[in-house]
Amino acid sequence: MDLILWRHAQAVMLTDEAGEPLPFELERDLPRVLTPKGERQAARMAEWLNQRLPASTRVLVSPARRTQQTALALGRRSRTLDALNPLASVDDLLQAARWPDSRDPVLIVGHQPTLGLLASRLLTGQEQPWSVRKGAVWWLRSRERDGDDQVVLHAIVPPELA
Repeated sequence: MDLILWRHAQAVMLTDEAGEPLPFELERDLPRVLTPKGERQAARMAEWLNQRLPASTRVLVSPARRTQQTALALGRRSRTLDALNPLASVDDLLQAARWPDSRDPVLIVGHQPTLGLLASRLLTGQEQPWSVRKGAVWWLRSRERDGDDQVVLHAIVPPELA
């Protein structure tokens, strides 16, 4: 199974009148939109992905506006799942993707820190605070080799290299 993790592109920051970042609150966070740079990142990565993703790829997207905008650049049918919100756990993402048993590739458009934690768990067996850059894709593949299940890092692509 292929599991592709796509972090949303650059989004506006929420700040107070003095320009200081506001503390996280889910209700305030969900409507954040992409910046013009984020729109360019999403378009560039979408083009790269569309050249490589099979037509059968399931696209799962967080309900946050910035992930919706990022996925929209792909121009494919997607499914919004509340379970992929910015507070989602690694287990929430794995369950949504049906890892490692899905017959079709799965693309998750989501958030940090969960995407980095997911990648580290699949590749090392432990959740570590790995950073997935805004707009970047991490492509993981499960396979069986000599009777052992393995996870292979297929690609890491930041938007500027797409």
